[in-house]
Amino acid sequence: MSDKHIVSSFDRDLEGIQTQIMKMGGLVETAILEAAQSLEERDEELAEKVRAGDRAIDALEELINENSARMIALRAPAAVDLRVILTVMKISGNLERIGDYAKNMAKRTGVLVQMTPINGSHAALRRMAREVQLMLKDALDAYIRRDAELAMDVIHRDRDVDQMYNALFREFLTFMMEDPRSITACMHLHFIAKNTERMGDHVTSIAEQVVYLVTGSMPDDNRPKGDMTSVNAALGQIGDEDED
Repeated sequence: MSDKHIVSSFDRDLEGIQTQIMKMGGLVETAILEAAQSLEERDEELAEKVRAGDRAIDALEELINENSARMIALRAPAAVDLRVILTVMKISGNLERIGDYAKNMAKRTGVLVQMTPINGSHAALRRMAREVQLMLKDALDAYIRRDAELAMDVIHRDRDVDQMYNALFREFLTFMMEDPRSITACMHLHFIAKNTERMGDHVTSIAEQVVYLVTGSMPDDNRPKGDMTSVNAALGQIGDEDED
């Protein structure tokens, strides 16, 4: 087999896994938006669609990891190409976690439709989810374009998501103190808000991988975090729980 053929075959394989990562990213973006929409519109059918769609996201992650491992084993890629493959694997892992958080958001819809809505909360959560989705879109665009500047912009925008979360957290505490009957609904809504904030963290991780891919070094770890609600313990830190 000629060297030229080996190189062209490797390029096709590399292009294939990058196509898969963009497909996976598109599915995750849709899951974020539809999960938030199902909550705001109290649409259990749409929520179930999000939950079912998570299987396709998981399958793509598995396929990407298998193809990436095969390329490393069979092609012995050079340093730059190896960095691309490892970046794709890390991005797919972050996308899979974001998909899980979207699925968990959708799971809460069926419970919350049985409860009295908390004024303004569903629309606020949808705005927060929309910001995360836009961050993800830009992070993936930055990957395709090898644009470290755009990736850094995504990293800085995560603080806006943190601030949205902090505002919702305080709002939920106020509702619960003023009306104990709202406690259960607010607990579920806090879970969703915290999971959305965690989505933003995973998008930030994707953007950091893009910076590493382009520059060869990770961005400085001095990004100020806007999530300062150490009193999360008051809600049992339920936003960090992991569901199947």
